[in-house]
Order: sequence, then C-alpha cells, then structure tokens
Amino acid sequence: MRIFDATTRSGSVFLDDGSEIPFDAAAFDAGPLRLLRSGQRVNIVMDGGDITYVTLSTFPVPR
Repeated sequence: MRIFDATTRSGSVFLDDGSEIPFDAAAFDAGPLRLLRSGQRVNIVMDGGDITYVTLSTFPVPR
C-alpha cells in the first residue's frame, strides 16, 4: 500500500515491479476493510488495468 485517504476511501498500491496503480472507493468498499495504513501488504483483484478489490494480504480474495 502506498497511500490511502480515509475520507475518499481511495489510494494507490505499489506492485512488486515498482509500478503504482490507483484504486477508487468502489474497490475499497468491495472488501471487508475499514482502514488501511501506508506500507501494509495488500491483495488486489484487477479487471483490465483497474483495481476492483482491495484487502489485506492475510484475507482471501473473491474467486
């Protein structure tokens, strides 16, 4: 997790290759979380180039 804004419930993540991808409130709201901190490891689900789901790396992602 790079950044997270609790007011807008959006932010961005760094991928393992160093690229940064933003996510919006819909991707955050799709998961079970209420808050994220910078530096947390997260799992994401992508559709095309967009993040559609964000959760902590210890939580399962939808299949």
